[in-house]
Amino acid sequence: MPDVSLTPGLPSGTAARPRQRGRGLAHALVDDFGVRIRDGALRPGDKLPTESEIMQAFGVSRTVVREALSKLQAAGLVETHHGIGTFVLQQRASGVFRLDAGDIATSVDVLAVLELRISLETESAGLAATRRTEEQLLAMRQALDDFERNVAIAGDTVAPDFRFHLQIAQSTGNPYFADIMSHLGTAVIPRTRINAIRNQDKGGVYLSRVNREHEEIYAAIARRDAESARAAMRIHLTNSRERLRVAQEAARASAAGDKRGEAPDRR
Repeated sequence: MPDVSLTPGLPSGTAARPRQRGRGLAHALVDDFGVRIRDGALRPGDKLPTESEIMQAFGVSRTVVREALSKLQAAGLVETHHGIGTFVLQQRASGVFRLDAGDIATSVDVLAVLELRISLETESAGLAATRRTEEQLLAMRQALDDFERNVAIAGDTVAPDFRFHLQIAQSTGNPYFADIMSHLGTAVIPRTRINAIRNQDKGGVYLSRVNREHEEIYAAIARRDAESARAAMRIHLTNSRERLRVAQEAARASAAGDKRGEAPDRR
């Protein structure tokens, strides 16, 4: 281990790890903070160090830090408030939903759509922040209010969810953004195609998390902060992708375990 100095704001004893290659850097950060959160070294409500402090302590880029924070958010361990910081959440039962083996094929397609949405809607949010009208902002607010109301009564959240994202596309002033979203339709919302998200979301944990992410996007667009709007949208969609990817990997591992446990056919 190289001799490195500690960074202010990091827990005592934190030192940068050796540089790794590829995606291992982000995973190392996730593991490090995940252990501290689960062991209680970082408690609910604690504020994580800034991106710059983490970069300095671990010797990694801002991109790596943001990827790691996105994964921690997707795991339900932290929550980011733009312009304020990232805070540790109260731990809940691991995993928001679990896929059955039969859902794996569908989840692959949903992941592909989420990848498209990350590219499309990140820029859409940035443009909407600079071009939206007050009427369009009001329409976004109404969609989010309907979403929150329906979470409380276990009503339809898909329609207001899609309305919110479509209204952002329409607020870009570029009709092609809205055309693509309209063409994709409500199928862009993962829970319309994956029953596990609907059936296993006890207490609305998943939907409450989605709602918080939507509010971050809305707040940035409302204050005409294009960069924060892009960041909030990217975090929202990346979190959706990460939640689904984790569930997908668990389903594959479970299916593989079931196959190994099958008795050999000796007929």
